[in-house]
Amino acid sequence: MSELGSRASRPWWRDAVTYQIYPRSFADSNGDGIGDIEGIRSRLPYLKKLGIDAIWISPWYPSPQHDHGYDVSDYMDIEPDYGTLADADLLIKQAHNLGIKLIIDIVPNHTSNEHKWFVQALAAKPGSLERNRYIFRDGKGPNGDLPPNNWEAVFGGCAWERVIEADGKAGQWYLHLFAIEQPDLNWENPEVISHMEDVLKFWLDRGVDGFRIDVAHGMFKEAGLPDVRTDPEAVMLGTEHKPFWDQEGVHDIYRSWRAIFDSYPGDRMAVAEAWVSPASRIARYVRPDELQNSFNFEMLTTLWQAQQIRQKIDNSIQALAEVGAPTSWVFNNHDVVRSLDRLDLGLTNHADTTFSRQGDASELNIARGTLRARSAALMMLALPGGAYLYQGEELAVPEVRDIPPDRLTDPRWRMSGFQDRGRDGCRVPIPWTSRPAGAFGFSSDDSLRPDQAWLPQSDWWGKYSVDSQDGIEGSTLSMYRQALAIRKAEIGLGDGPMEWIQAGKDIVAFKRPGDFACYINFGLAFELPRKSVILISSAPLSGQSLPTDTAVWVRLIS
Repeated sequence: MSELGSRASRPWWRDAVTYQIYPRSFADSNGDGIGDIEGIRSRLPYLKKLGIDAIWISPWYPSPQHDHGYDVSDYMDIEPDYGTLADADLLIKQAHNLGIKLIIDIVPNHTSNEHKWFVQALAAKPGSLERNRYIFRDGKGPNGDLPPNNWEAVFGGCAWERVIEADGKAGQWYLHLFAIEQPDLNWENPEVISHMEDVLKFWLDRGVDGFRIDVAHGMFKEAGLPDVRTDPEAVMLGTEHKPFWDQEGVHDIYRSWRAIFDSYPGDRMAVAEAWVSPASRIARYVRPDELQNSFNFEMLTTLWQAQQIRQKIDNSIQALAEVGAPTSWVFNNHDVVRSLDRLDLGLTNHADTTFSRQGDASELNIARGTLRARSAALMMLALPGGAYLYQGEELAVPEVRDIPPDRLTDPRWRMSGFQDRGRDGCRVPIPWTSRPAGAFGFSSDDSLRPDQAWLPQSDWWGKYSVDSQDGIEGSTLSMYRQALAIRKAEIGLGDGPMEWIQAGKDIVAFKRPGDFACYINFGLAFELPRKSVILISSAPLSGQSLPTDTAVWVRLIS
């Protein structure tokens, strides 16, 4: 039992395993090749059997879909391609009936350029109340022809776009840290603050259990919007401080949001997507009066090296322990190369996406990548705190690298001058059946071909399907189900203490309460303690010998 009390007595989010659903790519109920809410609802029994505690649904709001929902045109409705508010209400109710919590994305840094506020801003004059909801500035140079500063957009190119005023002349510039179609909101404006609080209450009243906050380290910009100091080594999502990330003002917002969450029953919560470093900066988002969770992205930037992983675990746990917050581990999500590829090829997600650093698919060792991804999963589920899974990782799907260029949809592709193929490779609709019919079971329409899904599925996609792994001993799906069942049964897993086991430079090993231990081998075959009982392993063992790239959970016998 942990020093925090039993799992039943703790807020659910301290221990939860949360499954991320990218709604366009999870399940299509109406045969249009796009996933939807009814499709999610139809797969709730699958999620219950998997053994997760909560689902997180990426943006389901009305949107022009320039960034697939992260360009929101209305925060208080449902994207028609996905369904209706009534569908959302039914999903929330049925998930709760199955004991599954449900959290949704909120996108507070920017709106769509089709949001009514931005349409009004374009129609209004410089200096107007309508423009003050966003970040409009006059340009530099004699005619204002140059952008207000040298900021670059995360997706590539200049972070400023010039508008044509009502008189037909080129006028002010607006800030968009992401796509041109995603103008940044002005969080110095009380109207913006008030509106987002209304959005939170709208969904909390409908029963959602929490929110994942997109770009939680954004929103506020440094006073005066100063230039970024030129550094040829810098990358937009790197670790050095930027005048548009991690500003002090965000913490005032999260204190007010925490008060809203605490005013509702049921331990409502929020988790921050905050790409900040070092870990001590992340800890500031989860102080007792701010947010409950922040994604721990350390494992999204790690190499498959024992020493580096040990250090990142230590840094994360120590930083969050100081503020009493649990760690939330992440190895996959909709923005990064899937762990199977990443851990084999040595990608670190610092400005490298699908086609950075890895050449062509022939360089990928699928077998080795699968071993590492499975080992990483067992390590993550044994570490203290909560964990976030991304749809398809329980099937060990790899990154999809053969999407035709004319089918790529990520704005990174266009804004990088067609150099960065972006994140579509981890967003392809997941395969439910090994038969191609219905886009490998993704769609209810059996006549839908795999290439007719909103992102085309490759011919080889079906071999990773749910039905080809369901009930099959040794399959990745079976491993996840077994591990999640053990995690629920083990009183020492989830939040609580951890103690390192010294087992050599190539072994990451730690103990949890209840004589539970996890070993991950990064080197030559390793002999496990003779007096130990194996609970689960990520690959077959030979007696008590742990092969390379393999993880195991054991019960230590004294």
